[in-house]
Amino acid sequence: MDGMATSGTVLITGTSSGIGLAAAVAAARAGWTVVASMRDPARSGPLLAAAGAAGVAGRVHVERLDVTDAAGVEAAIARTVGAHGGLDAVVNNAGAGTVGTIEVDGMTAVRNTMEVNYFGVVEVTRAALPHLRAARGRLITVTSVGGVVGQPFNEAYCAAKFAVEGFMEALAPVAASVGVRVSVVEPGAVASEFVASQRLDIPKLVEAAGPYGPALRAYIDRTRKAFGNAQRAEDAAAPIIDALQHPDPPFRIQTSEWAHEFAATKLADLDGSAVQAMTAQWVSAG
Repeated sequence: MDGMATSGTVLITGTSSGIGLAAAVAAARAGWTVVASMRDPARSGPLLAAAGAAGVAGRVHVERLDVTDAAGVEAAIARTVGAHGGLDAVVNNAGAGTVGTIEVDGMTAVRNTMEVNYFGVVEVTRAALPHLRAARGRLITVTSVGGVVGQPFNEAYCAAKFAVEGFMEALAPVAASVGVRVSVVEPGAVASEFVASQRLDIPKLVEAAGPYGPALRAYIDRTRKAFGNAQRAEDAAAPIIDALQHPDPPFRIQTSEWAHEFAATKLADLDGSAVQAMTAQWVSAG
């Protein structure tokens, strides 16, 4: 994999929908053998249909993998290596959003969010690294602009994504010393996530938020407007493929100009005042 990569075997987690599905199809079109993992392979219909429509069904192989199941992660990676002779790249994409605040939701919601979005990423990374080291391969993790900027009513989600970014930033030079390049990809609003969010019972959420209800209502109204200009999953997946193919990809990659500017606000905000002024507006009913 030294230099420009044009093929190999890539394991992508969370491919039943959204960015993961789009990345799996795009990687197959780019010549990769794609092991497309998901918790429930019964949900693979949309992925397989998209791969078929793109003419790459033969390069996409569905694999069951629940990132919160350590033994299952080990088994899935072992099956991948056994079936394809190695593992050249991993795209950590599986994750789950959550909306709420700690006083109302309690610790269980925080722990569950960390299990999927942080510890799941760490588990897959740990199990894959010996194979990526042998291949001098790539480790790419889809985080979020929520891993750079803390956002109201996303405390648990942002905490997990911040943790992932810190983990990968610390790992990157260590992995590079043995030939593994590490990158994080930071999407902003993505259309598929907006569709999923419509399943939330908004009135019930606002009522359950108690004294935080007015702020939550303001945040939801603002977020719905933001998703009016949401990026397509296919466009958000394109930088992932670029990172797979590029001979020397950057560590931190945003998927849109909006995400770039949003992340830049935080990275230049040494005392935190710019971010606090911005996000305070999101929860203001005025």
